[in-house]
Amino acid sequence: MSTPLHQWRDALQDLGVLGLVPEPGPEAPVAPAHESAARPGAGEAQAPPDAPAPPTGVRPSGEAVAAASDLDQLESCIRDCQACPLGAGRIRFVFGEGTPAARMMFIGEGPGRDEDLQGRPFVGRAGELLDKMIAAIGYQRRDVYITNIVKCRPPDNRTPTPQESQSCLPYVRRQIELIRPGVIVTLGATPLRELLGVKTGITRIRGQWQRLDMLGGIPVMPTFHPAYVLRQYTQDVRRAVWEDLKAARAWLDQHPK
Repeated sequence: MSTPLHQWRDALQDLGVLGLVPEPGPEAPVAPAHESAARPGAGEAQAPPDAPAPPTGVRPSGEAVAAASDLDQLESCIRDCQACPLGAGRIRFVFGEGTPAARMMFIGEGPGRDEDLQGRPFVGRAGELLDKMIAAIGYQRRDVYITNIVKCRPPDNRTPTPQESQSCLPYVRRQIELIRPGVIVTLGATPLRELLGVKTGITRIRGQWQRLDMLGGIPVMPTFHPAYVLRQYTQDVRRAVWEDLKAARAWLDQHPK
């Protein structure tokens, strides 16, 4: 069995749905992935002891954010942001990654410890599961775009406050404008609440289509955060995520660009 089929099989097995769907066909060519500018590895995580403390209250202007014509420009514009208290405590600014041409965009809550060390979204255990979830619907990480509502790690991985989330929201919305995804998958309650204003609990609303009032209306599929799936690793939870992702992929297949 080839490596892509191994990944597909392992992903479905982790989601508890092995054998429910046919094996995928040959892998289609994909656009090159967007990579954030020169990220140091985990071994270089700590800033030099003599590095100056970051300024507080520094926020890129709305005009500068709106003027960013691609993801690289946007990242350069906002990566030194200190508009909320999270900026002062971060090790790395976690912008997001994937292809700028992504038709499916995943939006989570915020970086955790591993993400803060590496400057990349979803690289810890939850990220490994997200990769398998993506593989289960026939994509790979490079085929989609992955980001979070906040770009800096909240202390102790707590939920971002509304003020912190709203500080980053213009950046997330500009990412969406530049990528123009066909569908957005929100992971957990925070992105759904902050991006769409939906305050219903995720266990009640997951799997129910929403719509983001941008670019003529973007379909949004809410599902569980991978970290929740790891904590509640039951057949029911895994099948629920599988059904949500299948629905998102089916929508894209029915609405080609």
